Amino acid sequence: MNTESQISLAPRDRIMVRDYVLDVEIGAFQAERGTTQRVRFNVEVEVAGADGAATDDVDGILSYDTIVDAIGQALSEERLNLLETLAERIAALLLPEPRAARVHVQIEKLDRGPFDLGVKIVRDRRAPPKVDLQLEDGPAPRFVLLSREAVADPLLPGFLDRLAQAGPAVLCVTAPAEPAPDAAIAPARRRIALLALEQQAWVLAGRDPRCVVMDSRTEIDWALGKGQMLVWAPSKTVLDSVDSPDRGAVEGPELAAWFAEQLGACELVCIGVPVPQTPVATRILKLDAKDAF
Repeated sequence: MNTESQISLAPRDRIMVRDYVLDVEIGAFQAERGTTQRVRFNVEVEVAGADGAATDDVDGILSYDTIVDAIGQALSEERLNLLETLAERIAALLLPEPRAARVHVQIEKLDRGPFDLGVKIVRDRRAPPKVDLQLEDGPAPRFVLLSREAVADPLLPGFLDRLAQAGPAVLCVTAPAEPAPDAAIAPARRRIALLALEQQAWVLAGRDPRCVVMDSRTEIDWALGKGQMLVWAPSKTVLDSVDSPDRGAVEGPELAAWFAEQLGACELVCIGVPVPQTPVATRILKLDAKDAF
């Protein structure tokens, strides 16, 4: 047995957080959206060396708070559907710690039946978990919020020509003129309102082949990194976010302002629609269609 194998098989100390239970909104089923459920975390980190124990120095060990903070950070980034994804993110946050050699993450749902449902993963520093490649920072995108009248304007293609030459852009829309069906339950009303915006997004896509509808953050980031123009379908982004706008209010201007800030837009241009009432750091311009087109 070579020296490297002997080192890898040597027993290691473990720092652990066990039976840490939080109320979390997670899950792929519709019944799991808009509500929380109890989720139990058991996380162990195998550590290399024990300098802190020998000197009784807290700065020489991996702190329990580091594990708790990693769980909190993974939960705060976005709403997730899968425990597997959450476990991978916790491991990815802990493995870069200088003393961490291997991470064990076990996560269980406690309220989905008469038994616990969960996943357990083990990730090693020598084989780090897969993470999405980050695109290089490009120019900040421009957000353009179009009224129904602007979407139907015969001069729209010429405006899109100029917009495409100016750099990456995200086109947003307001809801159709027809009133949306009513619903007594708030989550249903919210979903109906989001679908109404997406219906209008597809109307815009039918006006010009450059208006490609996108709904996932990964696809949007990729397109903007390539300097492209796109139409935002908001349902997935809003429903999967942990800090989306008020659940009771789903309006085009507010959503556009929120997502513009999320992506670090250089400005939000409102064409034929009121400016959002929610204060944001993104610069906001208001134009009539005749001035813009």
